[in-house]
Amino acid sequence: MSTNIVLIDDHKLFREGVKRIIEFEDDFNVVAEGDDGSVAVDLVTEHNPDLVLMDINMPELNGVEATAELLEKFPELKVIILSIHDDENYVTHALKSGAQGYLLKEMDADALIEAITVVSEGGSYLHPKVTHNLVQEYRRLITDEEGGMGSGSTVAKLKNIEHRKPLHLLTRRECQVLQLLAEGKSNKGISDTLYISEKTVKNHVSSILQKMSVKDRTQAVVTAIKNGWVEIL
Repeated sequence: MSTNIVLIDDHKLFREGVKRIIEFEDDFNVVAEGDDGSVAVDLVTEHNPDLVLMDINMPELNGVEATAELLEKFPELKVIILSIHDDENYVTHALKSGAQGYLLKEMDADALIEAITVVSEGGSYLHPKVTHNLVQEYRRLITDEEGGMGSGSTVAKLKNIEHRKPLHLLTRRECQVLQLLAEGKSNKGISDTLYISEKTVKNHVSSILQKMSVKDRTQAVVTAIKNGWVEIL
């Protein structure tokens, strides 16, 4: 089954580059494109796509507002936000609007294709750098709730979880990959760190998701943080 995509971005050169990458894939098809969120509803109504790639900053109607409007009318639609901002406030607003993915425009072609694949299959996808920032924000919130890092109980808790690995569930190598996912590393970054091929990394990630019963790497990281399976430095 082909995944039909509407592409919304006000920078024509960027839009053309993204379209070219997408259409190298046999299963992906850009059926329409526009330069502002204000045309998104009309294009989706006309072309009935599976997924929308939506720029976050546009002159008339921004991507967050357009996403909320689209998903109110088309609740089954999938939306991935494209952005230059890695700040957690932008990410939070995008996710609250209903977007299932958030990609930074510094992404490479593999990340774009992976994001479209994951989201079109019902998962969610965050750019690795964004995941890292959200982990840091999550850690800050935990620290604030527990009275700050100066508290003896908090320090003790953090020290205790540093050595808690889910070895009942994952192999030691998979634990290493999970830790690097939590640090915001891409598949290539994990490959370079562990001196293994990117194909092997993808196999480890697939195994981790299956064993943890989660749909995507973002859910895996959140679950790992909640269970104290990764260090959040």
